[in-house]
Amino acid sequence: MTTFLPVRLSPARLRSRPRPRARGAFAAWGVVLPAAALSGIGLLLVLSATRNEPGSTLLQRQALSVGLGFALMWLLSRCDLRLLRAYVPVFYLGGLAALVAVLTPLGRTVNGSHAWIVLGSGLQFQPSEFAKVGTVLAVAAALGELRDGERRPGAGAVLLALGLAAVPIGLIMLQPDFGTMLVFAAVTGGMLLVAGVPVRWFAGLAASAAAVLLLVWRLDLIRPYQLQRLMVLADPDADPLGVGYNATQARIAIGSGGVLGKGLFHGEQTAGHFVPEQHTDFIFTVAGEELGFAGAACVIVLMLLLLWQGLRIAGRSPSPFGTVLAGGVVCWLAFQTFVNVGMTMGLLPIAGLPLPFVSYGGSATISAFAAVGLLAAVGRRTASA
Repeated sequence: MTTFLPVRLSPARLRSRPRPRARGAFAAWGVVLPAAALSGIGLLLVLSATRNEPGSTLLQRQALSVGLGFALMWLLSRCDLRLLRAYVPVFYLGGLAALVAVLTPLGRTVNGSHAWIVLGSGLQFQPSEFAKVGTVLAVAAALGELRDGERRPGAGAVLLALGLAAVPIGLIMLQPDFGTMLVFAAVTGGMLLVAGVPVRWFAGLAASAAAVLLLVWRLDLIRPYQLQRLMVLADPDADPLGVGYNATQARIAIGSGGVLGKGLFHGEQTAGHFVPEQHTDFIFTVAGEELGFAGAACVIVLMLLLLWQGLRIAGRSPSPFGTVLAGGVVCWLAFQTFVNVGMTMGLLPIAGLPLPFVSYGGSATISAFAAVGLLAAVGRRTASA
């Protein structure tokens, strides 16, 4: 008969063993610190982009948004995954209600998209940003509820996830805001991939997407300025003073920064406001001109660190719901960063997507911090498992 004897560890070995709470704190700080650094850089760049606007309160508003984002991030990071799972319907339906409200008299048109709600006293927000949080949670809940013996979601779960994503995507198309719609589509596809959905589903989704694009083209739903943006991508110098103005000035601003930049608050392109929306969608041009290649690369490296830690959290999560949720957040932040930097450098069409944590924008900033809070919550759950 085999006898199992209790093994006693020395006090030194007990102290050397990693504690779950310590690992959870490390996982949380691994995503919080890069986000905090990016938001700090963003405040400096917003200050530089708006310093010549008398009476501007954009910096104060952005600082307030960062503060609110930190508070929401902390609250979500303290939530147990089971609690988050229980309140998924609240987050999801709340996001849908806000998207529907855009179509009512509360909605306002900004930069060609009827995507904002104005409540008075200058307070406005973009519901689609907050709907991202609810949709990511809902899709993760659909794909992360595996039955006994299942290693990946079944057909019913995949169809449910696609249906949950299709509703906000359809409401956003009515605004229309095709840049944000692409974010929802990319995040949904990434979450399906993380969940291990068979390849045949992606082939079907690709065929469906092609059919939708053909229908949009046939029904003339694409607006002229969107076609012009595609033409500018094919030939950036075709109309440098017209539809190609934004892309041309963005490349000039970034290229003039060189390796080390002209110095913070010393950018001539930034001071002259040659680049439209330089404090929001084109904030990366301010980094390129004033901080140079080194500063712009630092922004990208910080984002890569956050994404890498997010992937580690997703890979180590013992819960399928946590894995898919963390993977969705990583896809969200990665796609927006890729598109924003790409359009600023003239590699992608102008899509009107902000650079997470860096661009000015209350709704986008708060929702990005909420996403980091979800990552931290998954990381804490992983450590305590």
